[in-house]
Amino acid sequence: AKKWINIRKSYGNFYKVPRKQTKLTIMLENLGMNYHGRPHSGLDDSKNIARIAIRMLQDGCELRVNEKMHAGQLMTVSSSAPLEGAPAPQMPRYRN
Repeated sequence: AKKWINIRKSYGNFYKVPRKQTKLTIMLENLGMNYHGRPHSGLDDSKNIARIAIRMLQDGCELRVNEKMHAGQLMTVSSSAPLEGAPAPQMPRYRN
């Protein structure tokens, strides 16, 4: 993967909280959620991060790629960059 969404960065920007409040357990707590599973288990951490991402989407966040690797260097991607990937789905049009 050369591009990804850093959920901690997205969370901090969306909810306007400082970086020290973007640890996994703190993000969950601030969203009124409990940690599910064993701490530091890759699978359980991933599931909890997914729960945070779902909640952010429900709260109106537009998740975008915000980090990438370029020539072996970690780079931040501007939040004003255009969305990547497939175009947003369109509502079906009905004939009258």
